[in-house]
Amino acid sequence: MQKLYIAGVDEVGRGPLAGPVMAAAVILPAGLYIEGLRDSKKLTPKQRQYLHDIILDKALAVAIASVDHERIDEINIRMAALEVMKQAVLSLNIQPDRVMVDGRDTLDITIPQQAVIGGDDLIACISAASVVAKVTRDRLMVQYHDKYPQYDFVHNKGYGTQKHIEAIKKYGICPIHRITFTKKFISEVQM
Repeated sequence: MQKLYIAGVDEVGRGPLAGPVMAAAVILPAGLYIEGLRDSKKLTPKQRQYLHDIILDKALAVAIASVDHERIDEINIRMAALEVMKQAVLSLNIQPDRVMVDGRDTLDITIPQQAVIGGDDLIACISAASVVAKVTRDRLMVQYHDKYPQYDFVHNKGYGTQKHIEAIKKYGICPIHRITFTKKFISEVQM
């Protein structure tokens, strides 16, 4: 009997004011159960890190892709999210037989696929992709914090917290900010 490779794909970073949108695609072994695996947003950072390491150890294939702030500004966040998920799937070192996509949209790929709303909390391979993408993006934002500490990326990961917005109003934007997401705060400063 031939094995079917099912990949789950999810993106993270749609909402932040800064940094990339990232996606991971993950193929898990059939029947693998990872206790506690669920939507990365419902896990603590410590839980995500623990699960991330298990996923990387147990997965048959993992691929991560990133679309930067400039591309997000160019094509909009929805299109960037679809683009980055497609990149992640196509970067897998095993060609999946089917792709499970978190959300309502399918991807521009020829591989059979299914979009699943809330899939990151329902389907293990999508949950795994959610965790891998979130941990990877959070680590990147911590590195950006070292370069641009005034924006507090170590804590907000680029999201629009009050402290982050106040920093934008005080210092302007830095090279990783999304202009289309921050123009409101910049125009408030210029008034």
